[in-house]
Amino acid sequence: MTLHENLERVRKSIGAAARRTGRSPDDVTLVAVTKTWPADVVLEAIGAGATDFGENRAQEFREKVTILGDRARWHFIGHLQTNKVRSVVGSCELIHSVDRLGLAESIARRAAIAGSDQDVLVEVNVAGDPNKHGVEPTRAVALALEIEELEGVRVRGLMTMPPYPQDPEQSRPHYRELAALSAQLTAELPGADSLSMGMSRDFEVAIEEGATIVRVGTAIFGSRTGR
Repeated sequence: MTLHENLERVRKSIGAAARRTGRSPDDVTLVAVTKTWPADVVLEAIGAGATDFGENRAQEFREKVTILGDRARWHFIGHLQTNKVRSVVGSCELIHSVDRLGLAESIARRAAIAGSDQDVLVEVNVAGDPNKHGVEPTRAVALALEIEELEGVRVRGLMTMPPYPQDPEQSRPHYRELAALSAQLTAELPGADSLSMGMSRDFEVAIEEGATIVRVGTAIFGSRTGR
């Protein structure tokens, strides 16, 4: 199938999952994950109607922003080191992966230099996976509130990346837990209601559990070695 056909299929699946829980498809933002794909593939996706794109590595993010600029809305979804903050802040719609106060403070300092506020999500390691980044669930709401106090940083919600599931249903308890944490957070911070969860394998389950942002790569672009 072509990229355009894949994108349409993903959109239809998003719509169906949203409607199963009484939500509108417009309630869910599709972030097309373009890590390792060159700028011409991103342009093809823009031509097919994609608007939001996610990158995992700061250098690759910077290179694509330099080429494509504001033709896309950019999301940074990978682990962000403090020494790479300058490559991301000011060009990024949303940083999904803030998991510690020190990183948020670096973002705040860079946002002050850029003269803009930076929207962020707090990454939560809901599965307790030692191979994943993210704050412990018991610390997530407190960390979000601490970050929100920083000048130049706005907490928009939570993100998680559970272990890769063999069956999409394996992800459901993790997404349900993040949704419960989101309810706790929005009771304290009503504007922080974004939930970034769900990837190619399990995004429909994530939407059923309340995702407002899904991060989909392979289901749109195919495997990197397959093109």
